[in-house]
Amino acid sequence: MTATIGATFDSPASVIEMRGIGKTYRSGRLEVEALKEVDLDVGPGDFLAIVGPSGSGKSTLMNLLGCLDRPTTGSYRLAGMDVSDLTDDELARVRNRTIGFVFQSFNLLPRTTALDNVAMPLLYAGVPRAERLERAREALGRLGLADRITHEPSELSGGQQQRVAIARALVSRPAIILADEPTGNLDSASGAEVLGLLHELNDAGTTIVLITHDSDVAVAARRGVHVRDGRLSA
Repeated sequence: MTATIGATFDSPASVIEMRGIGKTYRSGRLEVEALKEVDLDVGPGDFLAIVGPSGSGKSTLMNLLGCLDRPTTGSYRLAGMDVSDLTDDELARVRNRTIGFVFQSFNLLPRTTALDNVAMPLLYAGVPRAERLERAREALGRLGLADRITHEPSELSGGQQQRVAIARALVSRPAIILADEPTGNLDSASGAEVLGLLHELNDAGTTIVLITHDSDVAVAARRGVHVRDGRLSA
């Protein structure tokens, strides 16, 4: 039986609309069904936690949500666009335009200032340099890092590095922020700070999907779903 979470599939207000999503990995004769008949809806301004242990299918779902992979079966509409059968190049363009990623490992470029790290997605999008830097400064200032724009990652604390990563996710003005274990490499105080920041962004209207194995982290979201054995449940 499928688990339907949220709005109806044909609702134009949904940012994420998944129906009957399945993902099977094949290696020779071996088949592993990582996801099975997943239905999921996320509306504008939602703050959803997707919770599951290692091996549950959580990471596979994150990769599909982030257009880093394609489903074997089912359909996926992201911000109104059917992305289920896009080519790799088309998926890359959708990712850059629609999704802001925040990862556990920060993924900041070393020996590169916070300002240039945040401006990087706009470079790939072809935004002129002056506008890139202006928008990067704005995003860093919004996250309380106006006095750190010339600092490189090695000169920042873990919490500050994650805030830079969040600023980078915001700078392209995406439809959704996808945060994969965003507190995983942080101490408890810095982790609480990052979750508080995500809450503030959500209060201001940003749609956020948080992927985590930690139920204590998941409670920061406004609602949650669980992944177990490749299936989704409330």
